[in-house]
Amino acid sequence: MSLSSHLSELKKKHHLLDEQVEQAQRAPSVDGLQVAALKKQKLRLKEEIERLSS
Repeated sequence: MSLSSHLSELKKKHHLLDEQVEQAQRAPSVDGLQVAALKKQKLRLKEEIERLSS
């Protein structure tokens, strides 16, 4: 897998996690720990994207 395709996949996953976080925060019966876990995953992906981009 080339670096550009790997970055593209990471960005896709980051975007999907962003949507999941937004949906989870809008739901009335959301577990705060679940939202926190999604945000941590999203942050890890963002850091990985930034590390690979530089």
